[in-house]
Amino acid sequence: MYCPTCGANNADNAAVCVQCGRTLNAMVPAATVPNYLVFAILVTVFCCLPTGIAAIIYAAQVNTKLQAGDIAGAQQASKNAKMWVLISVGAGLLLTCAYILFIVVMSMSHR
Repeated sequence: MYCPTCGANNADNAAVCVQCGRTLNAMVPAATVPNYLVFAILVTVFCCLPTGIAAIIYAAQVNTKLQAGDIAGAQQASKNAKMWVLISVGAGLLLTCAYILFIVVMSMSHR
């Protein structure tokens, strides 16, 4: 694991950095912060483009912030990505239902 302060390479189970002495055991592993990038891309393509783009932007920020050592920022970006994915799914479902209702009403009005 790399030290977020000095960038020194340390053993994965190291408690302190070998170069600067910073405590490393409080760091959250990258695997515990999901980035939701796959879901963000899927909802952008299949559900709702504008909110899906916001989801992609936040999802892309997760890995960048993790590499910089900003665990709290990565967790916040992950939460925002998840929120925008859910908003995109909801918007897609709402628009689909509205379109189906519109088609049904229009077909009934021509009778």
